[in-house]
Amino acid sequence: MKVRVEDTCTACGICTEICPSVFQMGPDIAEVISETVPAEYEEDVQQAADECPVEAIVVE
Repeated sequence: MKVRVEDTCTACGICTEICPSVFQMGPDIAEVISETVPAEYEEDVQQAADECPVEAIVVE
């Protein structure tokens, strides 16, 4: 699984709360620490994507 955060991110912090091992807050928006998601975090990353209020998290 790969993940990225689009520029539409509003920096609400939901993703960093759900999965701090994959997401961190950057200066303006959330950032992905590692584009390729370790298997043990895939469920949390999908939850973060589902709960993102502006659908800025793209899971591939």
